[in-house]
Amino acid sequence: MTHPGSSSNGQQVLRFGVIGVGNAGGGVLHMMREEPNVEVVAAADVRPEALKAFRRDFGGKAYDSVEGICRDPDLDVVWIATPNHFHCPHTVLAAEHGKHVVLEKPMALSLGEASLMVETAEKHGVKLLSGHTRAFDPPVQTMWRIIRSGEVGAIKAMNVMSFTDWMLRPRMPEEVDVERGGGVAFRQAPHQIDSLRFLGGGLIRSVRGTTGIWMEGRQGAPGYYSAYLEFEDGTPATIVYNAYGYFLASELLPWEMEAGAQAGDRARMRMGINTGTWDQSQAKDEMRVASMRGQRIDGVVDSGPPRMRFQSDLGLLLVTCERGLLRQSPNGIYVYNDDGLREEPINVRKGGDPTIEEAYNGIVRGTPIFHDGRWGMATLEVQLALMQSARERREVLMEHQVPVPADIAH
Repeated sequence: MTHPGSSSNGQQVLRFGVIGVGNAGGGVLHMMREEPNVEVVAAADVRPEALKAFRRDFGGKAYDSVEGICRDPDLDVVWIATPNHFHCPHTVLAAEHGKHVVLEKPMALSLGEASLMVETAEKHGVKLLSGHTRAFDPPVQTMWRIIRSGEVGAIKAMNVMSFTDWMLRPRMPEEVDVERGGGVAFRQAPHQIDSLRFLGGGLIRSVRGTTGIWMEGRQGAPGYYSAYLEFEDGTPATIVYNAYGYFLASELLPWEMEAGAQAGDRARMRMGINTGTWDQSQAKDEMRVASMRGQRIDGVVDSGPPRMRFQSDLGLLLVTCERGLLRQSPNGIYVYNDDGLREEPINVRKGGDPTIEEAYNGIVRGTPIFHDGRWGMATLEVQLALMQSARERREVLMEHQVPVPADIAH
């Protein structure tokens, strides 16, 4: 196993390699530029033009294979941003080469894959972080602190809903192929499930869900889901995600301008997808370039410093408590309590991506990783149960849930 180096400020440097420099990986590279104790050493991709862009913009080593980058002795950790169906084999390969792993969501396509990933990481003594969800983002963390303070009492119910144009954005075939982890139940549900599990203590008892497949040009991939989650202590939670773009949830929040095309543009995109007249491959390449450079294309891509108030990936979150209710506000969190209404502000500093910070603290400082493989597998179990419940039209009981650690640091 490699060991972190040192920076000019005396802090240890965590040396990253990014596998897959598409839209997600490009955004990760841009975020890492804001981290003083992180160094991007290398990247791997099967597209020569992507590697050329990486060398031009970041100056690191470029590999055309996962095996190549995993053998690099200068890397401490690899960030896996490849298509979902590659998450398991790429994680296993990296762990076998002694590399720590940070994974994009979803963790895997099955519980069997997730279990193999956890076991391989443990066998080879490396850290596995199942990241890129919203539980550690400032609004959710602020809600957690307010609840922990006792001001509004214990959580009694949670509801989250998100309406976006996800299905109208340029998509590669694997992004809308359920067999390869496509559709919003695989790709977007982790944001909601992970956040609710964090706030609710982690232990979900059962899931009853449904999915919707209502768009001809998207190869049968769900663009809608809703589910009822019951926690072990009886707390109910509902999640809703509609990605068809007829309506955006930000329209309910007058202070927000959610990244996304206007209604007329969305209608034209929908027509182009359904008729096959839109060159999505070219549009996707433009998104990848924009993401790597931290730019926005047609209001769709925005990989710069994240806006931490209303989050389209998560949605509008309402947390009902014994003596009040919490939801996102223009500058932080609205707290409705017995005294009326107040706003708890959030000061978002530049940089400080939560997933990168968690990886750094876990690998360099030895802090227990909250979003470890077993936590990620528990979130995946809820995702899979949602889809299973939709197929079988029944409640599905959980078997692999894990609690939020009692001593977790915030």
